[in-house]
Amino acid sequence: MPNDDFEIKTISSDVNTHQFILEAHNDDLKCAGENSKKSRGKLPKIKILGTGGTIASKGACSSHTAGYHVDLTIQELLDAIPDISRICEIEYEQLCNVDSKEIDESALYSIYKGIADALQTFDGIVITHGTDTLAETTFFVDSCIDSGDVPIVFVGSMRPSTSISADGPMNLYQAICIAADKQSRGRGVLVSLNDQISAGYYSTKTNANTLDSFNVRQGYLGNFVNNEIHYYYPPVKPVVCHKFKLKMSPDVTSFTFPTVHILYAHQSFSPSLIDLVAKQCDGIVIATMGAGSLPDIVNDKCLHVGIPVVYSKRSMDGMVPRANLPKPLPEKEYNVIASGYLNPEKSRILLRLCLAEKHSISEIKEVFSGVYGG
Repeated sequence: MPNDDFEIKTISSDVNTHQFILEAHNDDLKCAGENSKKSRGKLPKIKILGTGGTIASKGACSSHTAGYHVDLTIQELLDAIPDISRICEIEYEQLCNVDSKEIDESALYSIYKGIADALQTFDGIVITHGTDTLAETTFFVDSCIDSGDVPIVFVGSMRPSTSISADGPMNLYQAICIAADKQSRGRGVLVSLNDQISAGYYSTKTNANTLDSFNVRQGYLGNFVNNEIHYYYPPVKPVVCHKFKLKMSPDVTSFTFPTVHILYAHQSFSPSLIDLVAKQCDGIVIATMGAGSLPDIVNDKCLHVGIPVVYSKRSMDGMVPRANLPKPLPEKEYNVIASGYLNPEKSRILLRLCLAEKHSISEIKEVFSGVYGG
């Protein structure tokens, strides 16, 4: 039997969340509803963390898109975008101001700590970052921080601020809007570039020059069009993402991870390189020539070194399945691991995190099985 005291109304006209509220007909309940609406109307608080990159760079003249240098602070970047006081409240912090090729364990720790601290008091976080290693940082953050519902949005640019049609101001504006939007909650780490919203876990830079520089075949989530945020799917985080809990003492100022090097395979790839590198590191990642393809003599060498060896791929897309690994030796633990869908640089990060937690070979394989490797 219907209750005539209440009328059901949707929160949004397009019913994009399929959520409902009850609005009372009598005056007292209406007042309560209005008060709750006012509280819901409070502007979200967004924290911006600056690390540098092309988005914070200046060139020699307006036609230069190479040879620029990092020079702008977060305050200067914000001065170049439209007023967002009606969208959110902003606080910002300059963690560092470097090209992303200079992001090392110390800078990575600053980013990690800045995000972890901001999660407690802000509704969304935006990090400005150079595009060259942005995909590595987003993969690391997604693997090490449980953000709950708080959006963590990375943003960069392909052109310096002084360039004709610089893409940085629009990218930053869109990233702030995305971080402040309720639709972005519960999606983990995001990347805002070139009107596109992507999953940070899957983002990969595939072009060194053009504005459309990132491939996100497995993580293309939505678009930003004319001040509208369009998501194609309900809120979800990458199901394959293994979470690591980093154990650090209060006086730590930098990460210290086991050493892992990447080798790029090619015709006439010498097995001596495996021996040479294995003496200097705790693990090796190989960008193989196909879906795990290496010369037999190199495969044999990999099976005899005493450290984990991850078989990744040098191709942009595709994966390395377990079936393409060399056959295990009967007398020792199988130390060769398939990277699944991960490229060499992300495989390196995942292997370092596993080694930092002192995982056995079988445990490392289990972690990589999450990305359909192992």
